[in-house]
Amino acid sequence: MSSFINTRRAVLAAIAATGLAGLAPAGAQAQATATPAIAWPSQITIVVPFPPGASNDTFARIIAQKLGPRLGVSVIVDNKPGASGNIGAGFVSRAQPNGATLLLTSSSFPASAAIAPNLPFDPLTGLTPVAQLAKGPMIVAVGPESPYRSLAELLAAAKDKGKVTFGTAGVGSINQMANEMLAQMAKVEMTHVSYRGIGPAITDLMSGQIQMTIASFPSIHGQVKAGKVRALAVTSPARSPFAPDLPPVAQTVPGYSVELWWGIYAPGGMAAGMIEALNREIGAIVAEKEMQDRFAQEGAVASALSAAEFAKITANDLATWRAIAKERNIKAE
Repeated sequence: MSSFINTRRAVLAAIAATGLAGLAPAGAQAQATATPAIAWPSQITIVVPFPPGASNDTFARIIAQKLGPRLGVSVIVDNKPGASGNIGAGFVSRAQPNGATLLLTSSSFPASAAIAPNLPFDPLTGLTPVAQLAKGPMIVAVGPESPYRSLAELLAAAKDKGKVTFGTAGVGSINQMANEMLAQMAKVEMTHVSYRGIGPAITDLMSGQIQMTIASFPSIHGQVKAGKVRALAVTSPARSPFAPDLPPVAQTVPGYSVELWWGIYAPGGMAAGMIEALNREIGAIVAEKEMQDRFAQEGAVASALSAAEFAKITANDLATWRAIAKERNIKAE
């Protein structure tokens, strides 16, 4: 699909169009003024609650490589996958809030926490939001032979209860939550088909076994470009620079907005000065060209927010997904 950007020059132009590339000079200045007043531990561990290789892990390793020299300490990455990210998050929540242990996770965290029974930590007080790294939309897609050429046509078909099936990466996944919100706001019914990961769902979408999915940019844009699936919309409130021809869902369902994001948390109770210092140093890193190039590969742009702003996003997402889970009767398997 021509709307999907696939050249380095175009991707960098898209980043520049967001105005975030202009943050780089601030990053250079921040590097010259790191924060020596704080007594950092000799080693910092960034916990990634997912297996190696995916976006969370890649972002963490670049952050670790750059954060260490800025603080004058060693920074390593430790993968602790399991329970949709809640095992790693729980581990960090139990750590001392002295800067030695951080968590790098994504918007899947409040989605999975919203339905997790007997979660052994409070997702709002057990972790301290430090810095959001980046954000980007998901793609609403149908199969290549689908009769639906627009989101409006798809939703019209969904008014016949159960006629439209949607595939997700599992119960409580951000894919499911985004789709359930769409059904709720559009006042339609669709049938959920849960898979062990988004890959098998996309495979069945291509063969016509399911009618639609909402998937992250990197997981589905290759199939869109190859004509193996048809993209209908993006879930962000506005058009994405990475798929400028796709309308936002909100154009058809006013008020709809779901964005993927990645961010860093610390254990609950971390001192404000340490949070501010980490937010500043991490903000300078994500403003660098290397990080923005890597974000672009995920269909995302850098997101420079204060720790308080990131905390508000976390709380709002958790409240939203809890409400969706209750109304749509979504329960952990």
